[in-house]
Amino acid sequence: MSYLQLTKELIVGFIMLFLIIKLVGKKIINQISPFTFISSIVLGEILGNALYDPNANVFTIIYTMLLWGGLLFIVEYIGRKSLRFRKIFEGKPAALIKNGIIDRNELKKNHMNINQLQSLLRQSETFSIRKVAFCFLESNGSISILKKSKYQKTTQEDFHFAPKTVSVPVTIIRDRVVLWDELKELNFDEEWLKKQLIKHSIVQYDGIFFAEWLDGEGLFVQTYHEELIDF
Repeated sequence: MSYLQLTKELIVGFIMLFLIIKLVGKKIINQISPFTFISSIVLGEILGNALYDPNANVFTIIYTMLLWGGLLFIVEYIGRKSLRFRKIFEGKPAALIKNGIIDRNELKKNHMNINQLQSLLRQSETFSIRKVAFCFLESNGSISILKKSKYQKTTQEDFHFAPKTVSVPVTIIRDRVVLWDELKELNFDEEWLKKQLIKHSIVQYDGIFFAEWLDGEGLFVQTYHEELIDF
């Protein structure tokens, strides 16, 4: 392939890519849904393969990108007109936490576990599940969080409060399993844990889905019966 031919194809590919993004919209860049994510990858692959295919020419690039761009435009257009079609291609947010309660069924439907949920929360600067009123898993894999009213952002300067020591919440029970190493780091033992749970009529760990300790706020527990216990 000559440099002149490569230059022509690159310029044409650049222009076609620009036009498709303008035509389809910015969603393909933001990757709002799994469909737009895959579409953007395929679009790049089409252009890349056409550029370095010795049998391809300028007209091949124009045709393939116009065809793919046209299909994307049709899907986008129908999605604007039809709510049902939009749900199929874009999906809908999944409520992983409702009214402060982790929805284990939604976690299973979205092939997630409690560890992954905690990781996503930490990436959103939320280090404790107890602070979350609602958490939605968006179509693109990100999460949206609405915190409980007492944890919503206010600045200490607004109320002239003195700075407080920041503590990191520690998970001590996850999916019925006691994390003994975490408990030991807190300088607590099994006897202490049993006493805390017995106070609230919890005898065995088998009924506990999630438990977390935070200095200054105590133990936070969610059972498999969808109960929230905060003490």
